[in-house]
This record gives sequence, C-alpha cells and structure tokens, in this order.
Amino acid sequence: MLAVLGIVQALVVLSLRWVDPPTTAFMLANPDGAVQQSVPVEHVSRNVLAAVIAHEDAALPYRDGAFEWDALWSRATAHLSGDEDPSGSTIPQQVAKNLFLNQELSAWRKAVEAALSVELAAFVDDRRMLELYVNYAQFGPTIYGVCAAGWYYFDSPPAELSAEQAVMLVGLLPSPGHVRRAPGGGMDFQVEDGLGWLSRSHVLNAQARVPAHLDRLGFTPVEDAGVTGLASEQEPSGDDCSTPPQEVTDLIAAEGTA
Repeated sequence: MLAVLGIVQALVVLSLRWVDPPTTAFMLANPDGAVQQSVPVEHVSRNVLAAVIAHEDAALPYRDGAFEWDALWSRATAHLSGDEDPSGSTIPQQVAKNLFLNQELSAWRKAVEAALSVELAAFVDDRRMLELYVNYAQFGPTIYGVCAAGWYYFDSPPAELSAEQAVMLVGLLPSPGHVRRAPGGGMDFQVEDGLGWLSRSHVLNAQARVPAHLDRLGFTPVEDAGVTGLASEQEPSGDDCSTPPQEVTDLIAAEGTA
C-alpha cells in the first residue's frame, strides 16, 4: 500500500510539468472560496516575474535543487529555538506548500514541505516552477494567481502590469489576507479585521527593496530561469488572460469597487 501511494504521489508531482491543477490545498482550505485562472508564464509581465524572483528567491535560476541544505538547517535551528526565520522558504518550497499542504507552522509540516520541494525541483524546471508559483500564489483574501490579481487590483491583464504594480503585488505575498480592491482600482488596506497595516507594511517593504534589484539586474534572472522574450511579443492565445475572468468581474461588482 505504501509503495502504491508513493508511486501515485510521484506521478502527481511529475504531472505538474504539464498539468495546471484545478485547485490547491491552500485554495480548498479557504472558507471564503478562491478566484484563480492559470496563464502561461510567457504571457506574464516580465516586471512581475523579475519582482517575484527578487522578492521571494533570488537564487532560483542559479541553484541546483529546491534549497541550500545549510540554509535549511539554519531555518530548522531557528524554528526549534523560537528565533525568527533567517531566510524564508524558496519558491520550490512555497509551491510545494501552496499545492499540497496548509499554513500550519509545525516542524512536521516544514519537513514534509522540504521533502516535497526536493521531489518537485527534480521533476520541474525553473521556468515551470516560476509559472506554477505566479499562478497559485495568494494575492488577496480570495485572489490566487497573477491573472486574477492583475484584473482585480489594476484592471490589467498580467502581460501589461507595470514595475510599480508588480512590486505592490509581490509585497502582498507574505500577508495577502488583509487587503481589498480600492474603488476604481488599486489597493485598500482599511479592512474590517483591522489588520490592513500588516499587509500594507509588507507592500511598503517591497517598495523599499525590490526596485533596486530590478534596476540593477533587469530581466536577466527571468531569462536565466528559462523565460525569454517579452510578454508583449507573444502571439495572443485563448489562455492568455487578456480579458478579465468572470469571477473577478463578479467580485468587483459585488464589492461595488468598479
């Protein structure tokens, strides 16, 4: 039985090289539901991709495997001693967590996350890893993926997001649950739970740090991750998110923030 389960699990991970999951563990666990639509990474603004790499995992295009073992050991030691996480999860670790796990902060969950990310990195190249990340990362209380996020906050397809908009989006990644669309577009942190300051502080932190990385490195890390050319150079396709998902349109209408 264990062997069969192991084979099935490996096949599921392997399928991620080609298959976009219809949902994830994180999305299923959200009691308020989830709005998400996948888009090929080639149709995502290089501003977004460069900002994601700079903010979340600058070593992604240059590292073999899911993480550096010494960094993982430092994180484990810090967790066990109650200290602050010195480095944070890599993109492969976050993809493993978003797809298969939950927000629990136990040592057991982190160990499973590490094991899954090693397997994921063995089967999935950097380009596809980046594609999975931007399509399933959470950018709002019910907003997942850059397709929904671009239209929800900025009335923009992912291909046309500016550097400023990209930095704001990646700033939401550490704390995406305390923000909403502002009337007419943009981000409003005056939310009912009173924790909008938390999401806003992360956005301000990203605005202070990420632009310098973009100015210095440009799109080189994106190209090194296997995504070449610009989103504006791609031929239109049926899955390029050039029109807003109906769920996003309905959500904006329900909130009255068009």
